[in-house]
Amino acid sequence: MRTFAIPAAVLCGVLLLSACGKDSNDGGLPVPAGGSGATTSSTPATQPTEPRTTATAPATTAQPTAPAAKQVVVQAGNFGSNPAVQGLVTSYPLYFKALVDRDDTILKQRFPSFFYADVAQGIADAKRNGWVMKPPGGVVVVGVGSTPQGTVTVQTCRSQSTQYWDPKARNWTVAAPHGSPEVIEMVKTGMGWLPYRLVTSKGVNCAGVHYPV
Repeated sequence: MRTFAIPAAVLCGVLLLSACGKDSNDGGLPVPAGGSGATTSSTPATQPTEPRTTATAPATTAQPTAPAAKQVVVQAGNFGSNPAVQGLVTSYPLYFKALVDRDDTILKQRFPSFFYADVAQGIADAKRNGWVMKPPGGVVVVGVGSTPQGTVTVQTCRSQSTQYWDPKARNWTVAAPHGSPEVIEMVKTGMGWLPYRLVTSKGVNCAGVHYPV
């Protein structure tokens, strides 16, 4: 039988080709079946995304509104703790508004009938003659008294600006440079203390009163 000898040069070439076919990154370590140490994935890598931002309208700041000017200021002074005086302080602005507006509707709806009757005629006269009242006005409580009927009289002094002005005569209908006295009898009702009627102001002196306005 004839045997073939493989030349040494050819043998060296085969060995070199085998060495070149190996994965150079194997490093002689075992690798998973079907591939080298590198792993692949069919899912593409996700790129980092910026967080979503929702557009919001800028916050609106409420503009401060100036408080409405008071038509009348009632100064209770040392009599502020008296319940009847407290009732007068609360109700007087409504009474004064009726005088300014020359409209007795609020008096008819919210005040006892005696007080409405006492004031309504004066409002009717002011409306008929064109008299006007220019706020602000000022009222100062100068005394408190009680009656046998359980009502309370509150003595007040009204500043000149709480009187009606006559545009035709260009003068006040009641001349009261130092204010004028007004005594209001208060009665306790289910709605609290309310003006009951106007009573005589004899003996009330307003000469030395300093008004809050």
